[in-house]
Formats: sequence, structure tokens, C-alpha cells
Amino acid sequence: QVQLVESGGGLVQAGGSLKLSCAASGRTFSSYAMGWFRQAPGKERELVANIIWSAGITNYADSVKGRFTISRDNAKNTVYLQMNSLKPEDTAVYYCAARLHRWGPYDYWGQGTQVTVSS
Repeated sequence: QVQLVESGGGLVQAGGSLKLSCAASGRTFSSYAMGWFRQAPGKERELVANIIWSAGITNYADSVKGRFTISRDNAKNTVYLQMNSLKPEDTAVYYCAARLHRWGPYDYWGQGTQVTVSS
């Protein structure tokens, strides 16, 4: 079993920055990819960014390109999401997830952390 614990959410004004962290623990952690998702009220959950753990290859949703950066620290089994130039439309619950295999759904999810951007 893998546990994912997010932190770093909060309230910020538009144009501000936040950095989310997701620490993985449990059995020997070995995932193919890690991702950050978000879900705003009344909307479907969407992929914000993901990173292939071993190669460090990243992928971003068009809505956050140039503003958000996903990174990982192998030694700490931690993935980060640096969010800059935040907009009110970025307001959502942000979830960290781990996918064990190259293809298929994400296997483990964190509990989520609220990000609120005021205008």
C-alpha cells in the first residue's frame, strides 16, 4: 500500500504563488508516474500536470503551461507543484496521484488540499 499526503494549499491573491508538496510512503515506493489533478466545484476532475518518475519527463494542461511547474525529489519520494501567477479559476481541491504502470489509471490518491485564489 502507498500513502500520499499533500500539503501546501491555502488562500492566495490573484497573481500570487503557492507550492504544493506530495510525500509518498508505505511499501517500497516505485511508481511510473506521479500527477497533480484538481477539481473545482461543479466541474470534473482534471489533470494539471504529471511527471514520469525515472526520466523526469513532464506534461501540463494547456491552462497552466508557463505558470505551473511539477518536479520531484527522488530521495524524499516527494513530488511538488510550484504554482505561479495564480488566477481565480485555479481555485480547486488539488490531488496528488501515483500510477504504478506505464498505462492505465492512477492507482493511489492523496486526500486533497484546497487552493483558493481570490480576485
